[in-house]
Amino acid sequence: MKRSTFVRSAASAMVVTALPPLSKRALASDVVDYSLTAAPFTFSPSAGAAFASLAFDGHLPGPLLRVTHGQRVRVAFTNKTDVNTSVHWHGMILPNDMDGVAGITQPPVKPGGTFLYEFAPNPPGTRWYHDHAGQLGTVRGLFGMFIVDDPHDAPADREFALVFHDVPSMASVHAAMRGTSSAPMVDPPGSVENAEMAASMSMPGMKMSDMDMSSMKMGDEVAYLAHCINGASYPATQRLQVKVGDRVRLRILNANPTQTRYIRLAGHRLRVTHSDGNPLERPLEVDVLRIGVAERYDAWFEVTKPGAWLLQGLSVDPLVYQQACVVSTPGMESAAPMGSPPSIEGLDVFSYEKAGGTGTAVDERGVTMRVPMLLGGGKYGSSMWSIDGKQWPNTPKIDVHRGDRVLVSFTNKTDMDHPMHLHGHTFRVVSIDGKPLARPLAKDVSLVPANGGTLSWIFDADSPPGRWLLHCHNEIHMMDGMMTEVRYLTS
Repeated sequence: MKRSTFVRSAASAMVVTALPPLSKRALASDVVDYSLTAAPFTFSPSAGAAFASLAFDGHLPGPLLRVTHGQRVRVAFTNKTDVNTSVHWHGMILPNDMDGVAGITQPPVKPGGTFLYEFAPNPPGTRWYHDHAGQLGTVRGLFGMFIVDDPHDAPADREFALVFHDVPSMASVHAAMRGTSSAPMVDPPGSVENAEMAASMSMPGMKMSDMDMSSMKMGDEVAYLAHCINGASYPATQRLQVKVGDRVRLRILNANPTQTRYIRLAGHRLRVTHSDGNPLERPLEVDVLRIGVAERYDAWFEVTKPGAWLLQGLSVDPLVYQQACVVSTPGMESAAPMGSPPSIEGLDVFSYEKAGGTGTAVDERGVTMRVPMLLGGGKYGSSMWSIDGKQWPNTPKIDVHRGDRVLVSFTNKTDMDHPMHLHGHTFRVVSIDGKPLARPLAKDVSLVPANGGTLSWIFDADSPPGRWLLHCHNEIHMMDGMMTEVRYLTS
C-alpha cells in the first residue's frame, strides 16, 4: 500500500464481500483519499417509481467508504445541490472542526462550495456519514455507510453492508414539522404541499388523483412511499450469494429518518456481536434484530444447508414487503425464498436488557456530574419537541471539563421512543427503565423508551475540546427542538 492511496468513491458498491487478510503494510501514516459530491438525483427503487432526491456521487445510499483502523482519510466534498450541506461522520471521535455540523463546528457548505475533511477514523467498526445542515439533506438522500476495519476482528467467509432506508412523502415531513402530523397527510388538491408531492414523484401514466393514499401508512409522523435496502425495493434488491458452510457477517444500518426497524432472516438465528460498531462484551443470539434510527448492528449467521431465504423488515405496513432481499446458495436462484410472518409475537427480539444482562446497581465510580434530562413535547397540533421544556437553541447545555465523567439520565414523557445521539463520544448504556445492566453497552445512539421510560448512560469527557451536539436522531424531533450540546470549558 502506498503512503497515500486514492480511492474512487464511485467504485465502492454498497454490497461488499469479505476483504482479504489485512496487510502489515497498512501503516498508521497511510492516507486514503475520497471525493464526495452531493447533487440532485432521480431515485428509482423499483420499476415505475421515480423520486426527485439528493445523493452522494449519484448513489443512494452514498458510496461505501472503507479504511483500516489507524489510517487517515481525506474527503474532498463538493456541494452541487441547491441547499446548504455538510457531512457529519456519525460515531467518529475526531477533531471538533471535522464533525460536520453546519453552524456549530463549521460554516455550511453553500451551493457550489467545497470543504476538505481530514481525520483518523476512530474507533473501528460500522459507522456512517450523512448531511447535518438542517435542511432535510439526510431525509432527501444524503447518507452512506463508513466501515473502519478492525484488524482484530474474526474473519468472515462473506460480508455484506446493508443500509435499510426509505422514501418519505416530503409533504408529510413538512406537515410534521409544522405540527400537523396528526392531520391528513395530503393537503387539498391544488395546495402547495400536494404540488410538491406531485413534483417529487413521477409514476408513468398516473396522476396524483389516482394515487391510493391508504398505501402510504404513517410510521409515527411521516408517510413513506417506498422501503429500500441499498437503493432498491424487493424484488429488485440485490441477491446475497452465500455457500453452505459460510460464516456470514451482516453490517446493518437503519437510515430511516423516523422509524425503528425489526429485521429477520427466515430460517436462521442472528448472532449479534457489535452495537453501533462497538463490540458487545458477550455476543447475543436472537430471532429478530431491533434497530432504532441511526443504530448499526453487526450480526452473523452460518449457512448449514442449501436454500433461499428472505432477509426482511417485519411490519404490518403493506409496503414493507419491499424492504427485503434474498440470501441464497448456488443452484437455488429460481427457488421461492422462505419468508417470515410480519409479526414479532413469540420471537426472541434483540433488546438492550438482553444484550447487557441484569445487574444489581449502576457502577458510578468516577462520576463527577449527574445530568437529568426530561424529553417532552409532541402533543397534537404542536411542532414542539423539547428537553427540559425548552427547544433548541434554548435547551440547557452540558458544560464539562476535560476528565469529567458524566451520568446522563433521560426520562421520556412522550408516547414515542427517542433515539438519542451524542456526537464525538462513545457512551455506555448503564440502565434502562430502572434496571441496571451488568454489562454496559458501548454505543453512540440509544432508544429511550416512551411513556415514562428511562435510560441512563455514562460518557467520559476525553474527546477533543469543542461543541458536541446531543440530540434525538428522529429528524423531525431534532429539527423541532429536541437537541442540546456538550461544551468543553477551558477553565
